[in-house]
Amino acid sequence: MNNRIDAIYARQSVDKKDSISIESQIEFCKYELKGGNCKEYTDKGYSGKNTDRPKFQELVRDIKRGLIAKVVVYKLDRISRSILDFANMMELFQQYNVEFVSSTEKFDTSTPMGRAMLNICIVFAQLERETIQKRVQDAWYSRCQRGFKMGGKTPYGFRTEPYVMDGVRTKKLVIEPTEAAFVRQMYEMYADPQVSLHDITKKLTADGMRTYHGRPLSRATLSVILRNPIYVMADLDIYEFYKSQGTDIYNDAADFAGTNGCYYYQGKGNTEDKHKHLQGQTLVLAPHEGFIPSELWLKCRKKLLASHTYQPARKARNTWMAGKIKCGKCGYALMSAHSNGILYMRCTVHADSKACPGCGCVKLHELEAV
Repeated sequence: MNNRIDAIYARQSVDKKDSISIESQIEFCKYELKGGNCKEYTDKGYSGKNTDRPKFQELVRDIKRGLIAKVVVYKLDRISRSILDFANMMELFQQYNVEFVSSTEKFDTSTPMGRAMLNICIVFAQLERETIQKRVQDAWYSRCQRGFKMGGKTPYGFRTEPYVMDGVRTKKLVIEPTEAAFVRQMYEMYADPQVSLHDITKKLTADGMRTYHGRPLSRATLSVILRNPIYVMADLDIYEFYKSQGTDIYNDAADFAGTNGCYYYQGKGNTEDKHKHLQGQTLVLAPHEGFIPSELWLKCRKKLLASHTYQPARKARNTWMAGKIKCGKCGYALMSAHSNGILYMRCTVHADSKACPGCGCVKLHELEAV
């Protein structure tokens, strides 16, 4: 036990002017130790909302190995902002007889009063974190409602260009003619009651269409495109459709003039059938122009709502390996399939459109055994 050393832990989630740097935190802690042998553990770019941090986990391992006598931090919230994580951490420190010191708050964990003050402070640290999260979330929804593009992958059929809205620099979607022509073809084909998603992926892949990163069109991507109001020329029929489905519509009915597309935001806590249940979601008119007529868009959207044959968010069945094994030729996930009572793994793209030659015959039980 005499060979144990002191440890300094420092964390910084975001490098800002008003946040103390890791280097400064370490200097404060070294002053608290007044010399002596110590080991530094630093996590840069990690939040304090949980303990999933590489250097913090290394510190825990060293404590369990009996190498650490004292842990010093600049401030309590550098090591944790969660009441549950903090309680578990204090239990660990007590179990291995490790002293905990906050250099700016002067806590002494050897006394009941010191432990009580620590618990009070961690409550306020978690409150601060949750308040920051709420502010960020409110700001995000505020920008959504004003029609700002909120990042993410550019939808197929569009490109982005710089745009200023309400004095704020953002990006605006602009129609990409070649891709937009393929999107129109998707809608026109799917409007036919006899045409399936598989028929469209097979036809367009054969015509040379490729989506993101040069990949062939899949049913999952096609389904997303066909139900996305970002493409529609939103008029009163679109407004009435979403209103009847219980969707929250930010704009007035008079704003739906049959020109602009829409942004559609899915709220939290939705079921895996959220593409069918539109209640509680949010629809906002976007600044870009749509290019699919509302009548055609609605025909396809209602067909998707009535379809029970395709479920893009279904849970993995038959095997725990679903989604974890990729095809060596196209990079897409393998899926399980039955044949004569035997389970096989096959390439998703090969099953959708034959655009990939597939990975051959892979028996599921043999692969799981490996």
